[in-house]
Amino acid sequence: MKNWMLFGALICLGGCASHGCDDTLTDGYPAGSACREQHLLYQNDMLQAKLLISEADRENYELAEAMLRRAGIDDASGEAEFYQAVLLIRQQRDQPRVIELLQDAARSKHPLAIALLAQQLSMSDQKQSERYRADYAELGVAKSGYPSFEQALVVIRGLVIPSPQTTASN
Repeated sequence: MKNWMLFGALICLGGCASHGCDDTLTDGYPAGSACREQHLLYQNDMLQAKLLISEADRENYELAEAMLRRAGIDDASGEAEFYQAVLLIRQQRDQPRVIELLQDAARSKHPLAIALLAQQLSMSDQKQSERYRADYAELGVAKSGYPSFEQALVVIRGLVIPSPQTTASN
């Protein structure tokens, strides 16, 4: 149950990436348009990649990485870069690349990326860490009170540290 709640929070916090299509209607992309198709494929790739990552099955990480790379082509929200960083953390690989991906996502003002970047830099660069924490406080979601920085860290912890139930089943 806890995993589903975490996944629900991820979907709510993830938001939608903005695409380069200008022909949007007030309620979304026109049915049958190439822009709508592109947006649906982006959403599918992101959803599947999140599911694969949350399963904590290392055999699925390569597919999740490929989906995130493909989604990243159209992602202007920083969400794809954020999940690429989460995937690298789970694999315990390439810390400089993790920071680079999180910085890219932070430039797009992705809230979880900013919080994770502040956390990742807290030991190596306290000044930068504090700057990212201050950046988080300026985000609309932080000003509205949901999620607070501390709540964002709880969500992040659930993403980067697989639950014992998930890892035991794989």
